[in-house]
Amino acid sequence: MRILNGRDLADFIKARQQTEVRSLIQASHIKPKLAIIITIDNPVINLYVKLKQSYGKDIGIEVEIHRIKQSEANDVIEQLNNDESIHGIILQLPIEDPSQTDELVNLVSKDKDVDALGLNANFDPATPTAILWLLAGYNIDFSGKKVLLIGEGKLVGKPLFRMLQNSNVDVSIANDKTKDIINLALSSDIIVTATGSPAVLNSSMVKEKAVVVDAGVASEGGKTVGDVDDDLYERDDITITPKKGGVGPLTVCALFQNVLISARRKTKTD
Repeated sequence: MRILNGRDLADFIKARQQTEVRSLIQASHIKPKLAIIITIDNPVINLYVKLKQSYGKDIGIEVEIHRIKQSEANDVIEQLNNDESIHGIILQLPIEDPSQTDELVNLVSKDKDVDALGLNANFDPATPTAILWLLAGYNIDFSGKKVLLIGEGKLVGKPLFRMLQNSNVDVSIANDKTKDIINLALSSDIIVTATGSPAVLNSSMVKEKAVVVDAGVASEGGKTVGDVDDDLYERDDITITPKKGGVGPLTVCALFQNVLISARRKTKTD
């Protein structure tokens, strides 16, 4: 079994970003800043936010937290859009009333929408970018390969599908209504799962020498787990992300890379 360890790649990227931030501050006197808007008190969200704060502190990017009522979101987003010291804005999902998600994410300036949730964002979304970085870091080539994405959510599946299509990759996407998903999976060389459903992909669905990327986050028995069944980790012929430390560490890297990109663009407009 070959393991796609995202932590090793993330450490390399993090060190590079530290240097980039220092250079940007010294050359342009611009200190990159990320603003995160939170509308509900949720332990999982709080954990994710703490991870972002810690990462930002490590590389020199300030992370500003706005805990607000959802009714205040319009005004806060407008304020942050107009604040020249802010280079990235995240509306942390889920929000208090999920029916307003699309409306609110599309209020974020396209030049500050570092999560790339809005329709016109000027960035690539973090998790799909992380997946592509991970595969590239282990020299996994898409040429002549069939790729299957299981899950078509707006954070991973849909944007990754567009990105791969734009690169002329032979890619298909499936959801829980897809017929004959087992044979579709068995014919695929690279499978990426992002459903949030435990054990949605098992060993009987994966052919020899396939590559499996688990980008799902699910809860089972009070524990956080991925999408793939444990039986896949008993195989010695496949390449797969670890149960922890695969895509996740690189997703944080990709998010902060977008903040850096936004801050560098600012130097060209001043």
